[in-house]
Amino acid sequence: MRRILVTQRVAIEPGRGERRDALDQAWNAFLSSCDLLALLVPNHLRSAEGLLSSLSFDGALLTGGNDLATHGGDAPERDEVELLVLRRTLAAGLPLLGVCRGMQLVLESFGVEQIAVDGHVQESQEIRIDGVPAVVNSYHRWGCRETCPELEVWARAEDGVVKAVRHRELPVVGVMWHPERMEPFREQDTELFRAVYAGRVRPPEGAEQERSP
Repeated sequence: MRRILVTQRVAIEPGRGERRDALDQAWNAFLSSCDLLALLVPNHLRSAEGLLSSLSFDGALLTGGNDLATHGGDAPERDEVELLVLRRTLAAGLPLLGVCRGMQLVLESFGVEQIAVDGHVQESQEIRIDGVPAVVNSYHRWGCRETCPELEVWARAEDGVVKAVRHRELPVVGVMWHPERMEPFREQDTELFRAVYAGRVRPPEGAEQERSP
């Protein structure tokens, strides 16, 4: 079973004066179905640095929740930790997958401008994945319609908002839907996760070959 770093949301409990690290239990169920074991990363930079330095891992997953600080989010400590995870993972040549906010962080790290988008908070949304219609969920208010030369688009919503990207050379993938919230889990998602963390990332056949001007 491959071991992957998994980032967590910051859940703020003002009544108790607490900032809690949290991960939906559905993630463990989903990752288990993909033969993956989660190594939870704390949202404390020094602790995260110690964890990454002391443990061996096979890749990283940036999960959803919390807006990025650049989008008005209130969890800057998470941004710091996830950028550390991203840099260390890529420096080691290991796979990295971003989900929703995680994909937004990937886009931001590659200099892609993101804008506020309407109509993308839905339990069910039809998109095109590799040109083929598919139904997924959608829970985001920020996105993009163009990427950068390094990232190719392989899924879009009907309004043109990008729903998935893949790096042209590095083992980096991002999706804007939440595979862990699908009931039952989509076979396409479990296959994607297995492929990414097995090091079998390939540009999908028929993916858009588009580049920013």
